[in-house]
Amino acid sequence: MDENIANLIASDLLEIKAVSFSTNPPYTWASGIKAPIYTDNRLTIAYPRIREQIASSLARVITTNFPDVSVIGGVATAGIPHAALVSQNLNLPMIYVRSQPKDHGKGRQLEGKLQAGDQVVLIDDLISTGGSVLKAVAAVRALDIEVLGVAAIFNYQLPDATANFKTAEVPLVTLTDYDHLIQQASQQHYLAAQDVASVQNWREDPWHWSN
Repeated sequence: MDENIANLIASDLLEIKAVSFSTNPPYTWASGIKAPIYTDNRLTIAYPRIREQIASSLARVITTNFPDVSVIGGVATAGIPHAALVSQNLNLPMIYVRSQPKDHGKGRQLEGKLQAGDQVVLIDDLISTGGSVLKAVAAVRALDIEVLGVAAIFNYQLPDATANFKTAEVPLVTLTDYDHLIQQASQQHYLAAQDVASVQNWREDPWHWSN
């Protein structure tokens, strides 16, 4: 991970309030996890400088880590705009993958075009447990198409995600992560000094964390 980019992206997310903190009460995620942090990277598309920085940085890490990529894929919905920008930057075809097949028409889960021999990198906005993006990986693999890996803007670095990506045998690269975000939040006073330890402890065992 490029330290300069990791710190820059983390600072940008904090500046536009894509990240917010609340230890009492904590946020409740869709998974049921109680968390002192909530991240909405969909906000990044509203800021031209930030979305282009993200796109160019993703393009760089993808070509560095997955030089054989032939198709860029977006994970619905938050990964789609970033995949569109990256595919344009790299002059590559793009697909996107729904969370489940359509219940009408041809019942497609994947939109775009894939052919034998394609090698896909999927893009998502953030990684929590990895569940949604790994379902997208499985949908592409079900078509006998190789998925080289996943690229994302931000990684919470949760133990569940580490285990899930290892089990699925999917490489993961991200622009920034929880460690860099908390460091920047503390340094720039987005996070109160008395809350830093609690927020750091949450990441170690999010299912049993208590504020």
